[in-house]
Amino acid sequence: MEHDALHERARKGVNPVIYRIVRFFFVPFFLTYFRLERIDRENIPREGAAIVAANHRSFLDPFVICAMTHGRPMYYVAKKELFNKRGRFGRFQAFVLNSLGAFPVDRGAGDASTIATAKQILDRGDIVLIFPEGTRIRPGALGKAHKGVGRLALESGAPVIPVAVIGTEAVRKGWRIRPHKVRIRVGRPIQFPHVPDAKPQLAATVTDRIWPCVMLQWEWLGGMPPVRRAAVIGAGSWGTSLAVGLARAGYHVDLGTRTQEQADALSAERVNPHYLPGVELPVNVHIARASTLELGGHDLVCLAVPARALPAVMAAHGDRIPHRAGLLVLSKGLVAPLGTVPSAFVAERSRSRAIAVLGGPAHAAEAIGTGASVILASSDRAFARQLGEVLRTVGLDVALSADVTGVELAGCAKNVAVLAASAAAGVGPNAAGSVAGKLFAELEALAVSRGGRPETFAGLAGTGDLVATLIEPASRNRRAGELLFQGVEREQIPVQLGHACEALDTVPLLAEVALAEGVKAPTLTALTALVEGRTDPAQWAAKVTAPQSKSGPRPVRAA
Repeated sequence: MEHDALHERARKGVNPVIYRIVRFFFVPFFLTYFRLERIDRENIPREGAAIVAANHRSFLDPFVICAMTHGRPMYYVAKKELFNKRGRFGRFQAFVLNSLGAFPVDRGAGDASTIATAKQILDRGDIVLIFPEGTRIRPGALGKAHKGVGRLALESGAPVIPVAVIGTEAVRKGWRIRPHKVRIRVGRPIQFPHVPDAKPQLAATVTDRIWPCVMLQWEWLGGMPPVRRAAVIGAGSWGTSLAVGLARAGYHVDLGTRTQEQADALSAERVNPHYLPGVELPVNVHIARASTLELGGHDLVCLAVPARALPAVMAAHGDRIPHRAGLLVLSKGLVAPLGTVPSAFVAERSRSRAIAVLGGPAHAAEAIGTGASVILASSDRAFARQLGEVLRTVGLDVALSADVTGVELAGCAKNVAVLAASAAAGVGPNAAGSVAGKLFAELEALAVSRGGRPETFAGLAGTGDLVATLIEPASRNRRAGELLFQGVEREQIPVQLGHACEALDTVPLLAEVALAEGVKAPTLTALTALVEGRTDPAQWAAKVTAPQSKSGPRPVRAA
């Protein structure tokens, strides 16, 4: 069926027989099977023209929203591909959809026929449903609205009714329709002046007034809020860099420091010379002592502190992180005394709706200056998608993963391997390469035993980060390994570095975890003895390439 004929039928009206039959069966089905909750339904007018602007999560959205209209037909735009399918079934689908009020749109092409059809429907006093996002957005927060709804509101003069629907994204699993709770909330009508020939800029401005009203209904229903305001706890290199990047991207950022003196100095100088020299803090970065931050209004909380500092940070802030906020954990290492991965430690001590961790080769200052490729891992797909978009606006190349365990343990493996390789380099490159490779294999086995994926170690979070850290002259873990080989005691290394060294804390904890998991880790055990001062550095490095007994590590599996 040609698109012109579809538009012509929609301009004449729905097929009353098909519409009444479908409504007779579908509305009771929605009310019972989906337990459809219709909130503020009275804001849908019983007569007169209106534009319903709604978010879009599922192919069911037009049908469940039509259940709000007191029996009135609701006409809606649908992508042209739904009407282009060939064969008898394709023609039947196009006929039914068109009979129920659907008419095609060529998305992204400024379809004049679609606007003309919608205006004619509104002129005769009917309702047009439009999805300003332009396509289904799932999962995560709402997408961005296109200016078409603003143009239609201006050129028709019809009131716009903001509507949000939640739950339909979880209804479908393959071809199966599951009985999932669906809720719809209707906002009050918004009226704009009638402008017969609206310019694109004016249409975009009106859209920017409409869409927040839809977002308001969405958040009232419990939908994921967009990230507007972020808190970064920890003003080290990564904390400061992330705060700068988020602020440059337009977010309001609260940067929490450990002491009041540090907060006062950063506020006065607007530069963090110790961790990020030469980079000015934007005006939309508010600096305060972390303990004074009110976290209740933040959409994103970033924990940019070493793993050893997490217990104190969560004791101070865990109860104050709101449920509506997402948490990004940048700590690399394990948390004493049980060797807990940071994400699990934080999850047990906060009410945050979702948690993500960051891995990959991303030196903090360089990441903000010239970009970096990172891997973002979260078990919550919606939060991962949303946060990935936020970090892309910061200028990072972001890959998403659900392997939280793998990413965190790969970060541990990277730090430990760099520490060991730089310590063994005092003997030679063969020893350095051997110890790094053996440690990586042992820690990969540990990760797999805990549900991690081997491919994570082969990607950005593992080998990518390892290479970046090894060639970075200012790497703390690399320098710590060199000092370790020189015989400097473990407690004195952070003093000489002027920074904490995660690997020194992580090695003994990893050895205990491997022992508890039953994972053979002789190289890790030997490194633990070195870190704790129970073996001579030169003898340790010399043994790395010595022939292993039969009780040593298993042969590497063929690919």
